[in-house]
Order: sequence, then structure tokens, then C-alpha cells
Amino acid sequence: MSNLILKALKKERPIWLMRQAGRYLKEYQVIRKKQKNFIDFCLNYKAASKVTLQPIKRFDLDAAIIFSDILIIPYGLGQKVNFKHNEGPILGSYNLKEFKKNNKRKFLSKVKNVYKAIEYTRKKLNKKKSLIGFAGSPWTLLVYILNKKSPKKNFNLNKIIQNKKEVDSLLKIIEKFIYIHIEQQIKSGADTIQLFDSWAGLLNKKNLNKYCYQPNKRIVKKIKQKYPNIPIICFPKGLHKNIVQFCNIVKPDCLSIDSKADVNLINKKISSKTIIQGGLDPKFLLGNKKACEKKALFYLRKFKHRPYIFNLGHGVDKNTKPTAVQHLVKVVRKFQS
Repeated sequence: MSNLILKALKKERPIWLMRQAGRYLKEYQVIRKKQKNFIDFCLNYKAASKVTLQPIKRFDLDAAIIFSDILIIPYGLGQKVNFKHNEGPILGSYNLKEFKKNNKRKFLSKVKNVYKAIEYTRKKLNKKKSLIGFAGSPWTLLVYILNKKSPKKNFNLNKIIQNKKEVDSLLKIIEKFIYIHIEQQIKSGADTIQLFDSWAGLLNKKNLNKYCYQPNKRIVKKIKQKYPNIPIICFPKGLHKNIVQFCNIVKPDCLSIDSKADVNLINKKISSKTIIQGGLDPKFLLGNKKACEKKALFYLRKFKHRPYIFNLGHGVDKNTKPTAVQHLVKVVRKFQS
């Protein structure tokens, strides 16, 4: 089992941050400027490994998460993926027939450098530090594939799922290749896996089971059957009170929560055997240090009597000052000492 999870089980309050390797670090910016295309950057295994390790060197966090992107899977399936400045991902049209033609060998040949980056990073990373591999969950990837961009604006759920036969076919393909992608990351040296269902909150209650709970459950179950010692963290963002049902059905080793999650509900309704991760709104890292410290202590105290991994409720904001992250790490370390 990974050291990150072992520390949490011992109630040592380990810390890592989503999007910890990124634009807020000057050393990241130096490497990013040399990479014209973001997907190519993720597939440049030496560059990806280097930025993966940057926050570990700077902050001595308990885990590194491989520098990659959830949209590596649509890319590997043959859909064009570009990133526009201040706009985010822009995906090309997809072809269901072409998606169906994909096999494991073809897919892995396109994204093999992700696994090479994991192997390269594992050799350079302190053995006491965990290395997290990850993937998007089926629903979140389906949204990007069909919507062709972030669904933050003008998202229409009924439009996305109107052709149910096609959506069902797509979901099966996506689910299959998520597992292939995760398994290859494990084989390459990832000792922990996180599944990002970033757009779970877009689903209404009647569609949650089909598009969120069951696909995540199947993936978690399949991984645990073959790799029982690899812990799985699930991050179903925006589920609010439905997060309890998600946990009961999916049964992740660790549940990552967003900043709007009801911590009292979680403590009351979710088994103490389930590790909790995250919660702190990344915006607190942009403001007053005392306010950030107060909010960090709120989560540390709320989850004091159960296994907990300190993290954010979403990724580090690009405008965050590294000194704010350093202070946050000190607060967490001081609490656990």
C-alpha cells in the first residue's frame, strides 16, 4: 500500500495538492514556455517528470501526481485535443466508428510516454513519497468528448444524452480505456490512483446512478480485483448530499471532497474506514494567510478522529503565490506534530 494512504490510516495528516505542479510556479513556467502544445508537453516524458517533481522539491509534499491530463484518453482514442489560452480545452469532432476501431495496442502506442514519465519519475522520486496516477471518470470524459469544451457555460444535459444508444456505446469504450490507462500507470510505478469525476455535479438525481455511480463502481471494482493493494481515490465534484450514496455504491478507499461538501454529513454518514481527502477552497490561498490558516485548521479538526489527507477542494489557482502554499504546508505539519 502507498505511503500516502498508510500515513492517513495512522492519522499523520499527509498533504499533497491537486494541480500542485503548475502555472503558479516560476520553475514550471520556464519549462512550459518551451512547450508549444499542451498534450505534447504531457507526452514529453522528461519534461512531464521534471514538473511532477518540482512541488516535491519545493514543498516536501507527501505525494507527487504525474503531470498529465484527463483528456489524454480522448486524444489516445483519436480525437483532437487543443488548449486555448484563457479558454481551456477545445476538442475536435469524434467519430464513433473510429473510436470502436481502437484496441489496447493502438491506444497505448499513442500515449505510451505517460507511462514512461511515471517510470522515469518513480526512479527519481524519494521512495517514501507516493506517486499518484490518474484518469477522468467516464461521465466527465463523455462530457468533454460530446461537448468538445468545458461545460462551464451553456451546458445542456438533455442535449448531451439525447442519443442514448450512441452515448451508451461511447460510455463502454471510455470505461474500457480508462481501465487500460490506469492499469498501465500501475504497471509503470503509480502506487495510488485518483479518478476525477469533475462534472458529476452536472447530473440530475435520476441520471446519477447510470452515468456516475455505476461506471465508477465498475472501474474501482475491476482495479481492486486485480490490484487489491493499490488504493483508489475518487473525486466526484459537486455531488453535495449525494456524495453519501456515491460512497456507499462505489466504495473507494478514499473520497476526495470539494469545498462545498458538508463535513458534518460526511462524518455522520460515511464510514470511518473511508479516508477523506481535501475540502479547502483554493481561493483561500489567494488571500489573507490567517484566514487560510483558520480554514485549514477547520478541516484538520473536523476530520481529526478519522483518516484524512489534507488537500484542496479543487486545483491550485494559477495566481497562487508559492509562499502561500509553503505556509499552508507548515500549518498542516504543525498540526500533526
